[in-house]
Amino acid sequence: MPTRILLADDHLIVRQALKALLEGLGFSVVGEAGDGAEAVRVARERCPDVAVLDLTMPIRNGLDAAREILQACPRVKAILLTVHTEDHYVLDALRAGIKGYVVKTQAAADLARAINEVGKGMVYLSPGISQTVVQAYLTKSDLPPDPLTPREREVLQLVAEGNSSKEVAKLLGITKKTAESHRTRIMEKLEIHETASLVRYAVRRGLIEP
Repeated sequence: MPTRILLADDHLIVRQALKALLEGLGFSVVGEAGDGAEAVRVARERCPDVAVLDLTMPIRNGLDAAREILQACPRVKAILLTVHTEDHYVLDALRAGIKGYVVKTQAAADLARAINEVGKGMVYLSPGISQTVVQAYLTKSDLPPDPLTPREREVLQLVAEGNSSKEVAKLLGITKKTAESHRTRIMEKLEIHETASLVRYAVRRGLIEP
């Protein structure tokens, strides 16, 4: 029985190319999503074997979507697909239980190799990923963690994408007052006092694209 794949990327042309590639290699693409929230919904409905998630997606980034998917469907293996190779991205992914970290600049065969590896219960990192970050994870030594909670990261991403407090509240199913409270706590934790700096922080953490 072929490995069942969920593909999540906000660029339709990328999803189409990946789907054609993977199905040509004998995998079965059972679901697609254009943002992180949709990826979580589709994963809950289909419970695929492997979820391939772009790191930078609207509404909910790939890392936070992966956390929710793994909580809802623990047997799913998650792979992040990204252009980022900085240590903190990789370490955050490993800490979240993600089994594959594939850099988009690598050959397409790299993704197929990652799917096969994680399907066997292994961890796959694209060639070129810093070995120091892997060692840091294995020895539990600390690189600076993200100080925000998952909900605060969701709010930060939506604010950085240009949503008002009212729009954030609607998207997350919370009150406007709660959304504003989250925003205030985020700014206090990060010691940031204006929206432009929040946007720059979100870009550095891979929550949104520049």
